[in-house]
Amino acid sequence: MSKKQEPGAPVRATIRDVASAAKTGKTSVSRYLNGEKDLLSDALKERIGRAIALLDYQPSQMARSLKSGQTRLIGLIIADITNPYSVEVMRGVEAACRQQGLTLLVCNTNNELDQEKHYLQLLSSYRVDGIVVNAVGMREAAISTLQQANLPMVLIDRKVANFACDVIGLNNVEATQMMTNHLLQQGFEALLFISEPATINTRFDRLRTFLHRMQQSPQHIAEQGEIEISNTDGLDNLLREFIARHPDKRKAVMCVNGTLTLQVARAMRRQGIVWGQDIGLSGFDELDWAELAGVGITTLKQPTYEMGVAALGQLVARIQGNTDPVKDLEFSGELIARGSTAAR
Repeated sequence: MSKKQEPGAPVRATIRDVASAAKTGKTSVSRYLNGEKDLLSDALKERIGRAIALLDYQPSQMARSLKSGQTRLIGLIIADITNPYSVEVMRGVEAACRQQGLTLLVCNTNNELDQEKHYLQLLSSYRVDGIVVNAVGMREAAISTLQQANLPMVLIDRKVANFACDVIGLNNVEATQMMTNHLLQQGFEALLFISEPATINTRFDRLRTFLHRMQQSPQHIAEQGEIEISNTDGLDNLLREFIARHPDKRKAVMCVNGTLTLQVARAMRRQGIVWGQDIGLSGFDELDWAELAGVGITTLKQPTYEMGVAALGQLVARIQGNTDPVKDLEFSGELIARGSTAAR
């Protein structure tokens, strides 16, 4: 039994209605809708276009997906939607999707492994054509599921161990050397690199590069500290003890990412420490407020929007059948020096 139209409900136009209004067949309308307009005469294209506008025809995406084998849906899994880095990446991916007529489904894991696994399974069940992932740390079971599904994927910023996949991110070695060299050139003698636990490659690569660069300057002091972002007491103690150990040295702090830079700035304010005067302060990721905070905070700006665009471009290439070996596409960052690291 067919479902009856509810009284007063608008009647949704069908492809048959469009064909009738344009005085043509359904095949011609389908060609028009599928981008095969070069097969139609100018007069026919004009009639179909007018009929679609007149009837306010909305094609069924589900039906088109079943016919073509593609949903035109792209999944984006990000680790933390409150992080400005993630927001800019999302903007880049979304803009690139819009340009190519794709629809983006955004999932925020809040840096939780279980949520990441849930969204990977959910997006796969929605039959998305591909996924862009800013990974928390996919487990073997999730990786195995994705490999079996043969679902195209591109990683942003964070790699996954034992998972062959295209990765788009910052050239962390170059960027960390740039930041460390800047601090040394500004006359700082004792440097503290603060990171969240180095459980992802991005943090580890930056820390390793910092320590390697400082080994080349043995006359300077290099220290490192790992802290959970929510551990405010621990962060206060870390800063207090670093300052106390080096009372006669020019000291500076380097933060592994923008979220941590904000927490370090707050910790300094709580303790009455003035960046740019009592201590130097710098961090990865450009933040909207960085130039307005005190004398300004030195940052390492990542081309995050461009990374998002590049990730979608590489994903589309894979969806379309590109079988080249997986690759890492690394972008260069830009050092934005402000008063927090000014030379005396």
